[in-house]
Amino acid sequence: MRTAIRDAWVLTQDADRNIIRGDVLIEDERIVSVGDVGSDVDVEIDACGDVVMPGMVNTHCHVAMTVMKGSVDDLNFPDFLQKVFKVDSGRTDDDIAIGSKLGLLEMICSGTTTFVDLYYSQDVIAEAVKESGLRGVLGWAVLDEEFTTQSGKPIDNCRRFCQRYAEERKIIPAVGPQGVYVCGKETWEESSALSMEAEAPLTFHLSETRGEVNEHQRKTGMRPVDWLDSIGVLHERCLAAHSAWLTINEVRALGRAGASISTCPVSNMKLATGGVAPIPEMIEYGVTVSIGTDGSSTNNSLDMFAEMKTLGLLQKSSRWDATVTSAQQLLDMATLGGAKAIGMESSLGSIEPGKYADLVILDGKSPNLRPLLSQNLVSNIVYSGNALNVKTVFCQGDMLMRDRKVITLDADKVMDDSEEVWMKLCSRN
Repeated sequence: MRTAIRDAWVLTQDADRNIIRGDVLIEDERIVSVGDVGSDVDVEIDACGDVVMPGMVNTHCHVAMTVMKGSVDDLNFPDFLQKVFKVDSGRTDDDIAIGSKLGLLEMICSGTTTFVDLYYSQDVIAEAVKESGLRGVLGWAVLDEEFTTQSGKPIDNCRRFCQRYAEERKIIPAVGPQGVYVCGKETWEESSALSMEAEAPLTFHLSETRGEVNEHQRKTGMRPVDWLDSIGVLHERCLAAHSAWLTINEVRALGRAGASISTCPVSNMKLATGGVAPIPEMIEYGVTVSIGTDGSSTNNSLDMFAEMKTLGLLQKSSRWDATVTSAQQLLDMATLGGAKAIGMESSLGSIEPGKYADLVILDGKSPNLRPLLSQNLVSNIVYSGNALNVKTVFCQGDMLMRDRKVITLDADKVMDDSEEVWMKLCSRN
């Protein structure tokens, strides 16, 4: 199948960050040419004046929790955790599937084509991801047995999941140690070993709150990053979410290890956990920076456009420096940075021949994006763009949405079912 997207502004995100006016040709799963692609095609999409950009990569979320949206708002962090744990403890496979589909639907509609998840029951989530057509990097939550509600040993559950889904087309199994607060040295070592054995990402929460850092330092005498480094589990497969409470020495350690972080500004601001991730220093010391939304119980949204803008404004405001985290850097973090963080930079993150056709078409007639010129296109997407601008979405050559109509999921049913689940879950509070 050959599909041509015609006469668009193409935001290539290639090495030179070229922006061209022309066509994109997709053949089966991949981009085969950019520019003037000729007429030998099966499907044509008239994108005159629209914008074609790479699909965004959300590097930290809990997609099954989307159905809990609006149930635990405006609470201080300890009260928030208590309510979430109560709701989460009695979830069923059915409501996990419905919550996942709602989150997947939102991501399709807002231009995300790949996401990284951290949760249990990833086998249930994986089936929803397959139905949606998105790409899921699915980290099975691993923690010490004394803290888990999972049946069986979490690391063994994770191993079985990695084995079962190793050959799925758009499912990338990952190992998900929950964090230093529920994972001891043995659990971290087993998780890291499984990550290496399965060639899977190792994704986890890290230094999200000051309390987490202080408690770990009290117990071990070391800050979390320093401790992970000392036990030999910090390496290039690591993708650490939040990473807000770090010293410069910890940033250097992450850089030396080749690790990546997923910064989640909206979640941390909404929960008032304080701390601003030291993004400029991370960039300086070679840490790969990507962006995550976190789950909808903390963020309420999986909109990466909103996350890009908020991240930029938070960094500028907190440093009294409007030059940090430029629009181009923010877009890089949402595309190329996300691809590199999951080890797929050779396949994702830019619009170049040979890469997977993960593409998003934005409506160039949207007033919030105008005036639209090559000179202001990146800034407009980052600072003016929003999910409502998304018209059409491809993931690995599969068209998931065309002209704002989702093809892969029954949107009305998913949304209707989600309200029944919300009422059931929240009756436990």
